[in-house]
Amino acid sequence: MDVKSELKSIIAKKAYTLKKVCEELAFTKKQKILPNNITNKLRRGTIKFDEVQDILRVLGYHIEFVEDTNP
Repeated sequence: MDVKSELKSIIAKKAYTLKKVCEELAFTKKQKILPNNITNKLRRGTIKFDEVQDILRVLGYHIEFVEDTNP
C-alpha cells in the first residue's frame, strides 16, 4: 500500500474525515491547514514525512521502523 491508501484507511477506521484531521492539525500547529492541500500532496506523492507523522499523531498512530529479520 502507498501512503495515500494507508492514511485513507486509518482515517476511515477512526471514523474521522480529512477535514476533521486538518482542523485538529491546525489547532495543534497554530496555522491553517486545508484538506485540499493535504489531498493534493497525497495525490502528487509530495507529502513530507513530518506531515505524515503529524497526521498519524492526530489519529493516535505512529510510524515505527522494524528490522526485517528475513532480508
